[in-house]
Amino acid sequence: MRALVISGGGSKGAFAGGVAQYLMEQLHHDYDLFVGTSTGSLLISHLALNKVEKIKDTFTSVNQQSIFSSCPFTIKEDKFGGKQIGIDHITVLKNFIKGKKTFGESLNLRKLIGNTFTENEFNILKASEKEVVVTVSNLSLSQVEYKSINDFEYNDFLDWIWISSNFTPFMSLAKKEGCEYADGGFGSMVPIEEAINRGATTVDVIVLETEVTYYNRLPSKNVFSLLTNMHNYMADRIEKQNIRIGKFAAANKNAIINLYYTPTVLTTNSLIFDKEMMKKWWESGYVYAHQKNEDLSEVRAKDS
Repeated sequence: MRALVISGGGSKGAFAGGVAQYLMEQLHHDYDLFVGTSTGSLLISHLALNKVEKIKDTFTSVNQQSIFSSCPFTIKEDKFGGKQIGIDHITVLKNFIKGKKTFGESLNLRKLIGNTFTENEFNILKASEKEVVVTVSNLSLSQVEYKSINDFEYNDFLDWIWISSNFTPFMSLAKKEGCEYADGGFGSMVPIEEAINRGATTVDVIVLETEVTYYNRLPSKNVFSLLTNMHNYMADRIEKQNIRIGKFAAANKNAIINLYYTPTVLTTNSLIFDKEMMKKWWESGYVYAHQKNEDLSEVRAKDS
């Protein structure tokens, strides 16, 4: 059984889409299992349907308004050409007055998911032999949960996709089945072990971070940048732990893992959705997967 695993990474999911497109269209990998976390969860249903161009068009055309019904921050360009987030004090204050538990709300993302992944597509995918699994974090029970398309009806599964992508406290905190849920990346950033536990013998893993840390984070300028730095720090720790555990599980079950990291730092804030940059990341993901596999072919040819 071959599985595709895509990690969390916000807007960097565009790079993962490019890698997946190359693996499916050029290497002709036929995946039986798709497991995603956060942004990975947004990609995998369409990839399982082999609707690469559709998800590419959707993924590379979103902006802040496509995601946030209440965006808690502003985006400003710094003197070096980079983008920094600042607090939208009025929006945050309004949310607190309304009794919201988060700085912002991501209800527009839930609508977008429903508009792009139709009930007919859901039924086709559910009737197929492919399994799609999304990762969510159950904050009430302090555990990671994996939600398979085989276990739910249309609207419930769309909820789980949305919940998997809710990067609290900047996005919505969801309550479902009596529990509070948030982004799957808080518990399992790279769910390799889950793919192996479900029977995968070969796992292609797209990790939306560089393999080695290439930069020091800039000093925090406000509470939002401090929170994002803290979240990113924890995500880095979880990611590395997930990969170690995944490699250990693979070794015990004689499974093969193929890792695809981003070759460069794409962004230091993956909550900024810039259409032009995301188009470039999709193309660079495709090119990177091509180069990586060409290099592997050359190494194998020399070894033989």
